[in-house]
Amino acid sequence: MSELFRRLGPLIGAWVVATTALWVVFLVVLPQLVMIDGSFRPDLPPSRIGGPEDVYTLANYATLWQNAIHRSIFLRTIWSSALVTLLALVVCYPIAYYLAQSVRGGTAALLVVGLVIPFWVNEILRTFSWFLILSRNGLINQLLQGLGLIEQPLHFGGSGAVMLGMVYAYILFMVFPLYNAIESLDRNQVEAARDLGAPWWRIHWRVVVPHAKPGIAVGCIMTFMLAAGTVAVPQIMQSLPGGTGARWFTQVIYSWFFDGGSWNQGSAYAFALLLICVVFIFAMMRLFRVGLRDIAK
Repeated sequence: MSELFRRLGPLIGAWVVATTALWVVFLVVLPQLVMIDGSFRPDLPPSRIGGPEDVYTLANYATLWQNAIHRSIFLRTIWSSALVTLLALVVCYPIAYYLAQSVRGGTAALLVVGLVIPFWVNEILRTFSWFLILSRNGLINQLLQGLGLIEQPLHFGGSGAVMLGMVYAYILFMVFPLYNAIESLDRNQVEAARDLGAPWWRIHWRVVVPHAKPGIAVGCIMTFMLAAGTVAVPQIMQSLPGGTGARWFTQVIYSWFFDGGSWNQGSAYAFALLLICVVFIFAMMRLFRVGLRDIAK
């Protein structure tokens, strides 16, 4: 804090602190507190709110546990989000390593721009592009039919299409933390391992991955939370032909809020999802043995 005031001066420093505090309090803390409070209250008509029946209860959470369909959607969403995170890590690690250790100068800048430019487009439009590519009359089916490899269009719908859309939608949130961590690795360490005859997989396992643990943790946390909390991507990709129609848990939350009109029940579902995300954050920190200070770097 003192460093902030020293660099920016008392007036600008106070303005930065005040605006940050207002942002955190009014856009993060208070909405979460309202959601938590509502999640423990029963659904009552407006005339009975504040009366003797308006007491704290676990009934909204019991609904999630007792509803087998919603419980299975919740567990499937968590599992699928973890799988999306793993796929994103597998896809992005080679990209980040190549950018950080193998290329320099203009080539690296050009590759970074190539990654960033598609994300200037809105997430919904980018997801629709994959919908058009994978649809019945999409680019892939037209190409395969044009080459005479298939007679009838293939169906690409299902959980695989949803995961593909999510990995693409959140790829930058995995690439840049990995890149930031791997870039600080001294190339001489990699060269020394090569000179000593270490195979490529051992170099990455014993040298690169331990150094990149904070970046891996940050990338996994951000990707998981975005995947678990998204609505647009599964909503669009599940409408592909051949899709199972399996809902994402955020779609259930959305239905409670805007279709069912039960904000208290929706708050309970949303808070349950938030708790799982917090547990995932601490699990990643423990798995990679990093602290908040390491992640902040």
